[in-house]
Amino acid sequence: MRSAAPTGFAEALHAIPLGTTTGYAGATRYTATRSDFNQGRSTKLVAEALDGSDYISLNFYDLTQGGQLAPCEMPHEKVVTFVKAYSPDGHVDA
Repeated sequence: MRSAAPTGFAEALHAIPLGTTTGYAGATRYTATRSDFNQGRSTKLVAEALDGSDYISLNFYDLTQGGQLAPCEMPHEKVVTFVKAYSPDGHVDA
């Protein structure tokens, strides 16, 4: 089910590099793959904990009425928390 993306979500999602990266969300190490479609107006993110303990999957749509988030069979809060927490290897906060 799609719902409005919270403030700052689009920026956090687009801070994750395109393609596949490894990094951390909290103490858990993940591999994450971000793909953009439709000239960047839609984004898919799939991430899996390297220890097999967690899985994240979502679609994000940049619509004229605002960003819409569509988690794939998981709670909205789970994907928001992951995207805001994920830090790819080599990423340095400004």
